[in-house]
Amino acid sequence: MLLGDRGCACQPYLMTSYPDPTTVPQMNYNRAHSSTRGCIEIAFGQIKSRFNCLRHLRVAPDRACNIIVACAVLHNVAKLRRERDPPLEPMEEMPPLNPMHLDHRKEFSVI
Repeated sequence: MLLGDRGCACQPYLMTSYPDPTTVPQMNYNRAHSSTRGCIEIAFGQIKSRFNCLRHLRVAPDRACNIIVACAVLHNVAKLRRERDPPLEPMEEMPPLNPMHLDHRKEFSVI
């Protein structure tokens, strides 16, 4: 499953939050969704801080996938060895997404 923000179109493999939750279960879902995305964003920040090559990766998509997987594996090995986390760099400012324009850049988090 993938977690996406409200700018993403809902798909069978993509979980997005409720735009205007009205019930307690919807509010609980949105809270859990937000919390999970937050943990994932922190992990992404750690990996990008540990491997600067991921900041502006400009290679073919298949090569990019291999590089990202290699960095994720090495990051997990560092975590298992209890290596010190790299200092987190400030997040780059991104313009807000308009959910009505699906051609904008979309943010996905893998769980």
